[in-house]
Amino acid sequence: MALKGSLKDFNVTQLFNLINLARKTGSLTIEGSGRKAEVCFKEGRLVYASLNGQDDGLIGMLEKAGKISSEQSLVIRARSKTDADKELGLLLINAGYVTQDDIVQSVRSHTLDVVYLLFTWTDGSFRFEPNRLPAEGAITVPINLENIIMEGSRRVKEYEMLQNELPDLNMALKFTERPDAKLHDINLTVEEWRVISFINPRNTIRQISKANSMPDFKMRRIVYGLLSAGLVELVIPEGPKQAPSASEAVSAPPPVKRSLILRLIDRVKRM
Repeated sequence: MALKGSLKDFNVTQLFNLINLARKTGSLTIEGSGRKAEVCFKEGRLVYASLNGQDDGLIGMLEKAGKISSEQSLVIRARSKTDADKELGLLLINAGYVTQDDIVQSVRSHTLDVVYLLFTWTDGSFRFEPNRLPAEGAITVPINLENIIMEGSRRVKEYEMLQNELPDLNMALKFTERPDAKLHDINLTVEEWRVISFINPRNTIRQISKANSMPDFKMRRIVYGLLSAGLVELVIPEGPKQAPSASEAVSAPPPVKRSLILRLIDRVKRM
């Protein structure tokens, strides 16, 4: 029997706590504001996460993690005859493109990126289906939930701070004219370099985020870091300004009644 409800009554932190405490195996689907995520667990451990069914598979994860180049990605996609990540991973290892550790780290990083994003979702519905796991060809990486719950809760507070600092993602960025702002002298991640490559007064922050398939939270964090380092500054975008989407406004969820939590805990344990 599936467990269903609303994020307004029971947030992601509480759901993960229930799954962890009850050591459940199954799939948690969360939908809202045109977004859909699926997270799978095995005996209370996180093993898989997918966002909107558009994760671009193992090749996309490896490219995003900087394990392969965009040119290698195109070549691999053109030559690949399988869509199963496990089989594709074995072929890539045998061909010398990546190592097993590269694949594990990339899948783990992707899984955590999806899951941490869910902690900032406050509207939507959830459905937990017991004993349902990802497709057989999917690569799974078991991850303990305790640290995820702690880090996710911390990121919720960070997300609220970043929203206050960068409330409008329809602003643009431009490089400062400081002579000491030398990008090549600063250690930047692959994702930060990708964002920097799009910085132009004609590109809004939201457009840069979309071009890099980057969630709002990560985009805000990178932009905030660049602003704090004095490398860029906010400017009004050149050209017509985009209207902000309704999903930008994030409000805190209402308090959850203790009786509801207890009822859900009992239902999970009985499943």
